[in-house]
Amino acid sequence: MFGKIWRKMNEISLIKQIFVGIILGIILAVWIPQWVQSVSILGTLFVNALKSVAPVLVLVLVMSALATKRPESKANMKPIIILYVVGTFLASLAAVTASFLFPTELHLQVTNAEIAPPSNIVEVIRTVVLNVVDNPVNAILHANYIGILAWGTVIGLALRQASDTTKQVVHNFAEIITQIVQWVLRFAPIGIFGLVSSTIAESGIGALLGYARLLAVLLGTFFFIALVANPLLAYIKMRMNPYPLVFTTLRESGLYAFFTRSSAANIPVNMNLCRKLGLDEDTYSVSIPLGATINMAGAAITIAVLTLAATHTLQIPVDFPTALLLCVISAIGACGASGVAGGSLMLIPLACSLFGINNDIAMQVVGVGFIIGVIQDSCETALNSSSDVLFTAVAEYAERRKSGTL
Repeated sequence: MFGKIWRKMNEISLIKQIFVGIILGIILAVWIPQWVQSVSILGTLFVNALKSVAPVLVLVLVMSALATKRPESKANMKPIIILYVVGTFLASLAAVTASFLFPTELHLQVTNAEIAPPSNIVEVIRTVVLNVVDNPVNAILHANYIGILAWGTVIGLALRQASDTTKQVVHNFAEIITQIVQWVLRFAPIGIFGLVSSTIAESGIGALLGYARLLAVLLGTFFFIALVANPLLAYIKMRMNPYPLVFTTLRESGLYAFFTRSSAANIPVNMNLCRKLGLDEDTYSVSIPLGATINMAGAAITIAVLTLAATHTLQIPVDFPTALLLCVISAIGACGASGVAGGSLMLIPLACSLFGINNDIAMQVVGVGFIIGVIQDSCETALNSSSDVLFTAVAEYAERRKSGTL
C-alpha cells in the first residue's frame, strides 16, 4: 500500500508537490494555528538535513571532480567568476539608484542584543582569508565553505597521483552522497509545508506594515536584478533568449531558497538542478559552493538600501563619489558576508561608518533588518542562490554555443 502511494507521488512533479505544501501550510497557519507548533518540526528537520549533508557533498564532489578530471574536460571557472562579480556590483549599483529615486526613512527605536559587526573592510577580507586555511574538520562542522573548497581542491589535486582504484572509491563515495541528497529532496514538500505554516503563524504581516515603503524598494530591486539585469547579462554572454533558463532557476532553486532562507541548505538543491540541466560536474561542483560564498547580489542590495535609508533618516547628504564608493563596499562586503556571523545585516554598520553614522545607530538599522527579515532575507537568499545556477549555466551554454555544440 505504502509502495503504491510512493510511486504515485513520484509520478507528480516535485515542484507541483511543493506548491501543494505551500497552500496547505498557509491554510494551516490561518485556520488551525494551534497545530502549527506541532508541524513546524517538519520544516526544521528538512532544513537541518540539507545543512548537514551540504558540507560533505561539497567536499566529496570537489575531490572527485579534480581527482578524476578528464584531460579533455572544458571546466573553466573564469567566466563564471566574472559573472558573479559583475552581477553583484550591478546589484549594489541598482540598489543605490533605487534608494535615491525612492528615498525611505526608518524608525530608529529598535533594541538589539549585543552583536559584534566587522569594523572595516580589511576585517571582512581577513576573515575570508583565514577561512581558507581553517582546520578541515572545523570547516565541515561549521559549514565554512571557503575552507571546504580549499581542502577539497588540495585533496582532489593530490588524489590525481593516486591509483585508479582509489579514484574510483572517491567517485563512488561522491555518488553515494549525491543519492542521499536525492532522498532528502524527496521530502521537500513536507518540509516546505512546515516552514510556511510556522513562518506565517509566527510573523504574520503586522510587523511588516510599518516598513512597507522600505520593503517595496528592497523587493523592487531584487526583482529588477532577477528579471532584468541578470537576464541582460545572460543574453550578452549567450546571445540567446535567457528567460527560459532564468525562470527555471527561479522556480527550481529560488523557490527552495525563499523558504529555507539558507544558502548552505540550497547547495544540494542547486547541484541537483545543475545535473538536471546537463551541466559539467567538474564545473558546477566548484562553482555552486563558490557562488554561495561570493555571488551575493541580494546581500549587496540589502546593505546599500538599508544604509542609504539611515542617511535619509538622519538627513546626511550623499554625493556621487561617496555613493559610488558605497556600491564598491557593498559588493565587496557582500562577497564576505558568508564569513561574518549574521550575514548581510552584519555588514550594515561597516557601510554606515562610511557616512560617519555611529555604531549605536547602525545597530538599530540592523534591528530594522531583523524585523523585515521574514521577507527580505527570503528574497535575498532566493536571488543569491538562483543566480548561482543561472551564471554557471550561462557560462557553459556560451562556451557550447561558441564551439557549435549547443
